[in-house]
Amino acid sequence: MNLLIANDDGIEAKGIKELARSLSRIANIYVCAPHTQRSACGHGITVGKPISMKEVDFPNAKQAWEFTGTPADCVKLGLKMLSEQGVKIHMVCSGINHGGNYGTDTLYSGTVSAAIEGCICGLPAVAVSVNDHKPLTFEVAAELAYETVKAAIDKIDSNTVLNINVPNLPPSDIKGVKIARLGAREYEEWFEPKKNENGEMEYWYSGTPVVYEDLPEDIDVVAMQNGYATITPLHYDLTSYKLIEEVKTWGIKF
Repeated sequence: MNLLIANDDGIEAKGIKELARSLSRIANIYVCAPHTQRSACGHGITVGKPISMKEVDFPNAKQAWEFTGTPADCVKLGLKMLSEQGVKIHMVCSGINHGGNYGTDTLYSGTVSAAIEGCICGLPAVAVSVNDHKPLTFEVAAELAYETVKAAIDKIDSNTVLNINVPNLPPSDIKGVKIARLGAREYEEWFEPKKNENGEMEYWYSGTPVVYEDLPEDIDVVAMQNGYATITPLHYDLTSYKLIEEVKTWGIKF
């Protein structure tokens, strides 16, 4: 089995190295990742300017390249490049991200977008994250990614991403794994104004996550909050099917 691994924290991040190490037990690893930090870039791709790449040494990988593009660029271009070399990739894996990617934050996530790009290119995918920018350990996330890939490789289709999130807790404090649905990831948020060296005003985004009470634990945000790792099956079809027939009755014309 051949796996393409990407991320949004950059090719030098510890998380992607831990993911490659863990998954190299069951697959040949090919790494295509940004040359620098690209967190929260969503599903952007590079248009109107070139993407450059360079082959690099990477532990536990058969081959690895760093790209100047986005996480989605890395997957899209990496799969094409490997196909031209005669390498058939069976699944795309993204992470391990330094920071959680669950609830509505999945819409901002470069990590999840790299995995979804795998689906757009016709492959099943897995994304995995630890819920802190300074993870205590990648041990549980790496092992859960390994077990998920091993279980899913012949069971999920090319429209599916399995999105894994792990609390930033010592392994002994994590209560288990819940298969969960997406929830709202809300923040008490603000934009902090600061003047730059030229005296111009800039705004820095920040926020504190809302703590939820009295919500079902099958929501990923609540399960994570309560100390469980979560796995959420995702797909990129955003259609609201229940409204299609109703909208037809509105008689919208031009």
